[in-house]
Amino acid sequence: MPTPPPLSRPDCAQVQVSRLRAGVLGADADCVAEETPVALEFNGISHATMLATPADLEDFAVGFSLSEGIIDGIGDVRGIDLLRQCDGIVVQVEISTACEVRLKSRRRAMAGRTGCGLCGVETLPEVLRPVAPVAGGAPVRVQAVLAAMRGMRERQALHDLTGATHAAGWAGADGAVALVREDVGRHNALDKLVGALARQGMRAGGGIVTVSSRASFEMVQKTAAAGVGVLAAVSAPTSLAIRLADDANVALLGFLRGDDATVYSHPERITT
Repeated sequence: MPTPPPLSRPDCAQVQVSRLRAGVLGADADCVAEETPVALEFNGISHATMLATPADLEDFAVGFSLSEGIIDGIGDVRGIDLLRQCDGIVVQVEISTACEVRLKSRRRAMAGRTGCGLCGVETLPEVLRPVAPVAGGAPVRVQAVLAAMRGMRERQALHDLTGATHAAGWAGADGAVALVREDVGRHNALDKLVGALARQGMRAGGGIVTVSSRASFEMVQKTAAAGVGVLAAVSAPTSLAIRLADDANVALLGFLRGDDATVYSHPERITT
């Protein structure tokens, strides 16, 4: 069993459990992933509430804002404050006036999404909003994609402690992993990664995004919004995700396990 983390960690908690081992029941300690209501406010306007792991929330706020089209770039963010209220956290994001005006014109009523990307979106055009095609670039070696997935898995510290979180990672074209973010929600993990890339000013376009889940259409949207042309998932994509990947010029790979992978779109972006 992994060593329990310090109790001061915001992303997991130590709890007492009864554990059955070889037919013998005994007392033990376990690590569980934290899941906290996180409310996003933009210029004082309440916009969305999700259940998320309460770590890297500044990255989450920026990535969510970029993925949802609330801002156009990191320069539109004027400041981020975290405020603990009741049993949750309010993330107060100050954005440019132009972005605030645009946000007010979009009627949304979103609530609590750990796994579903549609909760509360009022119209289908809002769900299937167009994304700009990712710029072309040099093909990425499939071995680099496989290495990126292995590297992400090696850096899933919270998952190793709790077994309850997803991860999203970014690697360069050589497969070397530079960033990994974790969360109880797969969409949240990818938003955190997108936000971290933006906040660190990284040139993400020529790299690889890896996710520890299936690839839904929204995962493709977020990857394309970050300008990344390769998305690799541990599990399967959906048909809508493949269609979006075709339109957005994103190479979509699924079932990355060991030395195996399936390429579902833009195979010209992948080489041996």
